[in-house]
Amino acid sequence: MVFEKPEIVPDELMLSVDSFREVVKSTPLISVDLVVKDSIGRILLGKRVNPPAQGFWFVPGGRIFKGEEVNHAFSRILGSELDVSSSEIKTAFLGVYQHFYDDNFAGTGFSTHYVVLCYEVHLECLLNKLPLDQHSEYRWFTKLELLNDMEVHSHSKWYFQENKQADNIILS
Repeated sequence: MVFEKPEIVPDELMLSVDSFREVVKSTPLISVDLVVKDSIGRILLGKRVNPPAQGFWFVPGGRIFKGEEVNHAFSRILGSELDVSSSEIKTAFLGVYQHFYDDNFAGTGFSTHYVVLCYEVHLECLLNKLPLDQHSEYRWFTKLELLNDMEVHSHSKWYFQENKQADNIILS
């Protein structure tokens, strides 16, 4: 697939902090997470700067804005999280996941609920060239390292574990 870096998000799609606080308090957010793999299968994680999941290693990702198509959000997140503007990118849809946090972007006081569309992306990234807005540093992990590191958030580990998908409903 070819993804072009979209234009900057129009102001009308951006909510005020107070409005966004009410949305997070009241509804789930929809987001896109990217499991970025290099040519030898290592996974890219960044150390989260902001809550939720602040201080943990986490996959790149971001929320989808109201009125924004998923393909546009995917391209925007590639640009903002990985500084990828246009490229032939091999992707695979990994599934739908749910992330629940006790805190939120503003700190504590209410929880956050994400419904996550997760995609695997194959890219070669230079760690020192990646944006530092959402992550203070980046590191390549093997699957085994990722699963055994206590500083890797459990929600990022779920992408490599069985039966963690929200769309993997098992009725008994």
